[in-house]
Amino acid sequence: MLAGKICLCVNTEILIEYEEILSEKTTREIAKNVVEAIARLHTTIFQEIYVHFSLIEADPDDNKFVDCAVAADAEYIVTNDSHFNVLKKIDWPKISIITIEDFASQIANGSRVR
Repeated sequence: MLAGKICLCVNTEILIEYEEILSEKTTREIAKNVVEAIARLHTTIFQEIYVHFSLIEADPDDNKFVDCAVAADAEYIVTNDSHFNVLKKIDWPKISIITIEDFASQIANGSRVR
């Protein structure tokens, strides 16, 4: 992200979840600082959500990522969460899913992603 090769599409709801998860794994202060740093990056895209598709029934909380990706016309969602596999069976809106390992491989090969 710092090199400008990756754009991260987020909204307030997503940043709050990032902070919650990071707080569980580090401290609240570190989590807050990381989320603030993400928010300030020139490659971070803040995307308003106007349509809620509710495509992931197994974990409805995951839908915020889907809705953001659709609204931002993101290239794909990077996740190892199996709940997102349902998106592979949906024709519209079409959202590609890749694993963290595949994403890391693409970045290592110099791809620019959004």
